[in-house]
Amino acid sequence: MFLEGLDELDQKIVKLLIKNARISYSQIGQEIGISRVAVKARIQSLEQRGIIEEYTTIINPQKISGAVSCYFEIEFQPDTFHQGTNLLEQNENITQIYRVTGSHRLHVHAVTPSNEEMEKLICQVIDRLPGVLHCNCNVILSRMKDVKGLRL
Repeated sequence: MFLEGLDELDQKIVKLLIKNARISYSQIGQEIGISRVAVKARIQSLEQRGIIEEYTTIINPQKISGAVSCYFEIEFQPDTFHQGTNLLEQNENITQIYRVTGSHRLHVHAVTPSNEEMEKLICQVIDRLPGVLHCNCNVILSRMKDVKGLRL
């Protein structure tokens, strides 16, 4: 459904890359019936057009001893929303920031190496954000489902 704007070969390439981003051009070519060179050209085109944004390694912080993962729901006064967002973007412990429905609200995810570091983040960064009307913090205890990127 999301790939309707791509031709049939590009759709097949994207589906294979979603399953395994490390698959070789040769393997893709064998599976869809085109040459390795044609696969490479199509993938480069998908990258240049911004359809494929990146290839990455995803680390599960809960598998690292002591790592703490939290998400925050933060509501700002309208005139401080962008300033608060900019401050959050600069912090290395903040991994995701989403603007969500509701006036001037953010969903913010953070990962720290320990409870002490999470408390430091809350006290020194979150609590000091300008114009916060409401902030709710939830510690993530376990991951039940976590879909990365577009899954088809």
